[in-house]
Amino acid sequence: MDDDSRAARWEQRTEIPLFVAALVFLAVYATRVLATDLPVFWRHLSTYLLLALWAVSAVDYAVHWRLSGQGLRFVPTHVLHTLVLVLPLLRPLRIVPLYEAVQHRSGQPRLSLYARVISYAGLSALLLGFAGALAVYQVERGKPGTTMHTFGDAVWWAASTLSTVGYGDVVPVTFFGRLIAMVMMTGGLALLGAVTGSFSSWLMRSFSREGDERPPGR
Repeated sequence: MDDDSRAARWEQRTEIPLFVAALVFLAVYATRVLATDLPVFWRHLSTYLLLALWAVSAVDYAVHWRLSGQGLRFVPTHVLHTLVLVLPLLRPLRIVPLYEAVQHRSGQPRLSLYARVISYAGLSALLLGFAGALAVYQVERGKPGTTMHTFGDAVWWAASTLSTVGYGDVVPVTFFGRLIAMVMMTGGLALLGAVTGSFSSWLMRSFSREGDERPPGR
């Protein structure tokens, strides 16, 4: 119980700084991908900064692991923590713990479950789409047979993939590009399912409430 309390306090204290660090990581990574004419000094500096920010995420992961007291069971039971460690670009997806930390500090009332799910899904789709577009553009750019000639092509591909439309006019041709596509498709299906399920549940609850409040017929 003490471990749970210490873990909760650690998360409340570090979630906001770590979220800001994740946004900095995303900005630096975007600069490296899109600014192809960066001087050598700035490219080296951005590499060191990315490594430092990843190290901060690794320390946070190690602390969570230690405070959980679960040993190796921590990895399968904290999938999002592990995924963020492997792919730091996905750190902004931990917007739910960030929201909880902000609400706890300010003492404000929480949004309804449906509003939280829809808000989280929308923000996650934007962040995942932008990060995925950057990653796939980096590995696809200049490759033989590529259809992603500009970052705009990569953004268009990310939007059609996350929305599960998949027009097929822009597709990855490399192994790592297709691996990124698999992650994007899985994330798109999960987000779409969460929004659809939440919205359907909200409609059913609203209709049920209206039926209960309606006066009985004569």
